Amino acid sequence: MHYQQAWSYLDQLQFFKIKLGLDSMAAFLEAVHHPQRDLRFIHVAGTNGKGSVSATLLALLSGAGYRVGLYTSPHLSCVRERFRINDRFISEDAFAETATIIRDSLNGRQITYFEFTTALALLWFAGQKVDIVILEVGLGGRLDATNVITPLVSIITNVSMDHEAHLGTTLGQIAAEKAGIVKNGIPVVSGVAVDDSLEVVSRTCLERQAPLYLLGRDFQTVRHADGSWDYLGPGGRVRNNLPLLLKGGHQFDNTAVALAALDLLQPHGFTVTEEQIRAGLTRVRWPGRLEYFCLDRAGGRPVDCPAEPLAAGNSGLRRYLLDGAHNPAGILSLTRSLEADFVYRRLICVWASMADKDIARTLSAIAPYCQRLIFTRPEAERSATPEQLRDILPGSLQERASASASVAEALALAAEEAGPADLICVAGSLYLVGAARKILLGDMVDGH
Repeated sequence: MHYQQAWSYLDQLQFFKIKLGLDSMAAFLEAVHHPQRDLRFIHVAGTNGKGSVSATLLALLSGAGYRVGLYTSPHLSCVRERFRINDRFISEDAFAETATIIRDSLNGRQITYFEFTTALALLWFAGQKVDIVILEVGLGGRLDATNVITPLVSIITNVSMDHEAHLGTTLGQIAAEKAGIVKNGIPVVSGVAVDDSLEVVSRTCLERQAPLYLLGRDFQTVRHADGSWDYLGPGGRVRNNLPLLLKGGHQFDNTAVALAALDLLQPHGFTVTEEQIRAGLTRVRWPGRLEYFCLDRAGGRPVDCPAEPLAAGNSGLRRYLLDGAHNPAGILSLTRSLEADFVYRRLICVWASMADKDIARTLSAIAPYCQRLIFTRPEAERSATPEQLRDILPGSLQERASASASVAEALALAAEEAGPADLICVAGSLYLVGAARKILLGDMVDGH
């Protein structure tokens, strides 16, 4: 297959719904001689923060000279975003070649979209002989297609309510699914809160004799007024006055989780100096998650954001915040960041949501912050309609809302209504953020 054929073949697999279980992956990997056995892994699970932790580990390890594979999901606008080595996304030719190997190895057997992309990642990373792979769980953990590996370190960032139809209706049930990645004797780093999830993760680690390193107990953060912070790691390790470029107070915890995992990699030969850590933290980027940028409306090109947003004099300037928050915990992080990290005259929200999410709860949390709400619908079969979203709002807030038939139309309306002192927030769905980011900034895989 050439690239477009391979992408089309993969897209056809979306018609096969989510299927949790490891049998298909195990059978396929046996047919292609178990590429995962030639790789070393960091396995990353959790409800929120997986991507930020993974991106931080990528920046730290690649900055120290290692060849690091990164597999994440979902992508924002192009499937190639899911696969990268250091700062290089998989090429179209490599994607097509590896996809063809998978198709031909199936011999008519059926696998899901996520199983296919996971298999592609393992084959490509093995062929490229990377030093280590950061492998992000897709859904849950216990029955996720990535759970066919034995890592050097396992990470469970946190646990909150999401994907209840697949993972369970209580925090304990969801935690049990995510703790399914814990392997016998393999250390676990976690940022779970002191709630039912902590009890489940702790018990699982004890049963499997997996050492647990817990945020707030075994390692912690100390934040300073100037924006810097200290990391207090396991065994008394201290790193003072560290930088942090990612926005949001929760990113201190996510970065600490990454640093704790990095400390546990040292016995396996992965050494990163203090200078490399500081330099690496200044290179961390995670597009579509509290991603802030400014555009010149006339030229449609990125420009420097003003230091004093409320005094911005360029009438053509538009300020954007893109965030993939789509569950209650993610929306809470977004609203906290809006309060602490941004200054604006009005907040104009472009919003979409998947119909199977807790729409009422997420909308009720974000709507009071928005002077204008523009509902739209990305091209995804599970998307709620703009009219459905508007109807969920209480009557007192519906007058602030309008509906747009397309993402492009919604962005154009937001840019028309906003001024340079306003903030346009695009959130509620990663599908929406991906579509909006492509319109505003172009594809990541092509270096835009």
